[in-house]
Amino acid sequence: MRILAIDLGDVRTGLAAGEDITGTVEPLRVLEERNQEKRFERLINEVESFGPDLILVGLPINMDDSEGPRAQASRAFAEQLSAQCGIPVKLQDERLTSFAADERLRESGRTHKGKKKVQDAIAAAELIRDYLGTH
Repeated sequence: MRILAIDLGDVRTGLAAGEDITGTVEPLRVLEERNQEKRFERLINEVESFGPDLILVGLPINMDDSEGPRAQASRAFAEQLSAQCGIPVKLQDERLTSFAADERLRESGRTHKGKKKVQDAIAAAELIRDYLGTH
């Protein structure tokens, strides 16, 4: 099964690809788009281009298991995406994905700006790793 993960952000949105049979996970790219409608259109194009069997969307749950406005926005986005593309969309807890991405980038030799350009894609890859680890 081909999996596409989306780490949704207000400006930067990370994308990663995975495969459940082989267990491979790969950060793909980071889309930079402030306009919500344009960002959604670009993501639909990415979904159509990649052809996933499943889409994971990061769900930003607070450390106390509560959900704030960002989680509600992610839920709404996932519903809209599922309705638009007809592919199953699952929400995946993203609590520590950015931390894990930072850990992976710590010794990369990249500048702070260079890290920011890939961090969200690496965080999206962590969504897939977490999902594969629990399913």
